[in-house]
Amino acid sequence: MWMVYAIGSAFFAGITAILAKCGIKKTDSDVATAIRTIVVLLFSWLMVLITGTWNEITKIDGKTLLFLILSGLATGASWLCYFHALQKGDINKVVPIDKSSTVLTILLALIFLHEGLTWGKAVSIILIGTGTLLMVSGKKSKPGNEHQSGDWLIYAVLSAVFASLTAILGKIGIAGIDSNLGTAIRTTVVLIMAWMMVLISGKKQEVKRVQKKELGFIGLSGLATGMSWLCYYRALQDGPASVVVPIDKLSILVTIAFSWIVFHEKLTKRAAAGVACITFGTVLMALI
Repeated sequence: MWMVYAIGSAFFAGITAILAKCGIKKTDSDVATAIRTIVVLLFSWLMVLITGTWNEITKIDGKTLLFLILSGLATGASWLCYFHALQKGDINKVVPIDKSSTVLTILLALIFLHEGLTWGKAVSIILIGTGTLLMVSGKKSKPGNEHQSGDWLIYAVLSAVFASLTAILGKIGIAGIDSNLGTAIRTTVVLIMAWMMVLISGKKQEVKRVQKKELGFIGLSGLATGMSWLCYYRALQDGPASVVVPIDKLSILVTIAFSWIVFHEKLTKRAAAGVACITFGTVLMALI
């Protein structure tokens, strides 16, 4: 049964980007992130209630809380950049860059957490990095979109950087508490940060202008993220992490498939080779 949950986790994670892209055609990406985070927050606290770990809140010390807040801030920055990149660029380019945060996480863990770097990890880094470069360069930008192309690339890279920081800070922050509770606290920080961004940037009025259709897609995007988390943690509870994690990471295949169906974004031979490299690199990293 855990295999079904693992596949469900990858599926919902994969369609999150598709639903988000549909919801930010006219809606500002910061506003969309703030709205979406409300749904994700509800799911994260639902996980706390389901697992019965809410009573551990009183046991959180100052250091743990600090790193959870910092991790939440990094997560919020990553989501804001990711949505902005999705709004400007092609899904088949943005998602691989975001997924490359795995490589950055390994490098940061080597520097700050003193985790070893094996030959297997090194090969995985090369495969994922090469695959990302192939996918980004595998499709030429549409004429007249040169400025937007550079814009989305910057935000996509920042999304990966902040996602990597999230993993490092989160690892330190959940050292003494349940991961579900840590995720809920981090998501609460993300919600506060996202709405502060909306208020500071003077986009409060744009919340009322969000079209119902796009609002629905934004809500579904948050729902998909929540469903992915529920399936992921249920799969981890019953199945081996060495199998569950790579299945979840391969959500990129789901995203690529739906981007072709919904947005007609086709892969070139170079981009397809990039997908193969990322896939092999991710699986190899999970097996070592």
